[in-house]
Amino acid sequence: MVALSPIFGVVVGFALGLTGGGGSIFAVPMLVYGLAVAPREAIGISLAAVGTTALVGALQRLQAGEVELGTGVFFAVAGMVGAPLGSWVNGYLPESLLLVLFAALMAFVAIRMWRTASRANLPPPPSSPSEAVDAAIRSGLSHPPRRIGILVLVGLCTGVLSGLFGVGGGFVIVPALVLVGGMTMHRAVATSLVVITLVSAAGVISYLAAGRPLALLLTGLFVLGGIGGMGLGTRLSRKLSGPRLQKGFAIALVVVATFIMTQNLL
Repeated sequence: MVALSPIFGVVVGFALGLTGGGGSIFAVPMLVYGLAVAPREAIGISLAAVGTTALVGALQRLQAGEVELGTGVFFAVAGMVGAPLGSWVNGYLPESLLLVLFAALMAFVAIRMWRTASRANLPPPPSSPSEAVDAAIRSGLSHPPRRIGILVLVGLCTGVLSGLFGVGGGFVIVPALVLVGGMTMHRAVATSLVVITLVSAAGVISYLAAGRPLALLLTGLFVLGGIGGMGLGTRLSRKLSGPRLQKGFAIALVVVATFIMTQNLL
């Protein structure tokens, strides 16, 4: 079963590079149903593996000038505050209930993403890395108060979801950055990798602080596969339109959510 870990990691990394959030969606179900890992332990492995893989992708996107760093870090700080709370709640819920709630959340986000897939008319990204850096600095300071409040609230919720379900929160982060932050889909995906890295780190720390085990070998193999898949997903994401990415992401969410619901309710 351990031999499947890097293969599953490739799938996770590919989805993470393609959508900025799909990796964490697939990691927990793969660990639970593909590798027979207990749901609560799968949450810790998912956070560590997805966070590390996202870090590699974030550094690549940052170097390419695709990340709006100011907004990303601002969002992540709020998420890091919420992660310990989610981890604390996690310890009081039955594992089957955690999985059902996880599936319900994915279904909700899928519907939301599909409805907004072709709605946004957003400004194009800066044409050069230097302009991207300038825009990143301005983005962290130029949001009106209402948008800042919404980003903080969504960031806190992302952190709670991260600690509770073992997800990086990209499926919440990307829509928030598109709809509230005013980013294109591609820049939102790139920026979400920074947020996922920081929020996942806070989630792992909370997980370990609760005295829960973390399978290092399994996590390491997942990360190795994830890094390879990340490169493939990143290259493909630059060739697909934003609405197409959002719709593909929504379909993947519905498929996985349906499977989890079937396993736990039937």
